Amino acid sequence: MPPFCRTCGRPLPSFEPAPPPERSPCEPCRRRPPPFAYARAAALYGERVREALFCLKFGGMTAMARPLGDLMAEAGSAVVPVSEIDCLVPVPLHPSREAERGFNQARLLARRVSRRWGVPVEAKALRRQRSTLSQTDLDAEERRENVKGAFALRRPGVIAERHVLLIDDVFTTGATVSECARVLLAGGAAAVGVLTIARVP
Repeated sequence: MPPFCRTCGRPLPSFEPAPPPERSPCEPCRRRPPPFAYARAAALYGERVREALFCLKFGGMTAMARPLGDLMAEAGSAVVPVSEIDCLVPVPLHPSREAERGFNQARLLARRVSRRWGVPVEAKALRRQRSTLSQTDLDAEERRENVKGAFALRRPGVIAERHVLLIDDVFTTGATVSECARVLLAGGAAAVGVLTIARVP
């Protein structure tokens, strides 16, 4: 396994020199520190993972959440501080998008991870208060602007002074989970981490 950024989890070339220990190895994280404490993924975003996620999100194959969630739980056990995590918070969809799809894939994944780890899911901690454009064709700055102000804290009591782990399907630029983490921290969370199925290199 190649070295990766201690903050965002981005894979780094094995020949890249190590920075001082108090700094993240990733230049983007040094330039723009994210609000979350760490982000990890179970796999890199390759063809097989992409196909599995497509079946889950767009093919309505909700059963795919079981093996994908198990993968997240198994891989996550080695790279996130499970014993310190107080709750799992899935990234919410806008109600109109969830109604159209029929489910929120992040919530399905969070429930599966919860079963494996015994950590509760707080699915209503956050809400998506406005619909956003698809992030797919946007660059990093456009993604940040697209999700700015899109999330709001719904149940502050369940995350106050707690170590929260955000659950989502794919980490691309981190814009969505960063905005969620910012809202959670502003609402009183003690720490926020991120776990996804896949990480875009």
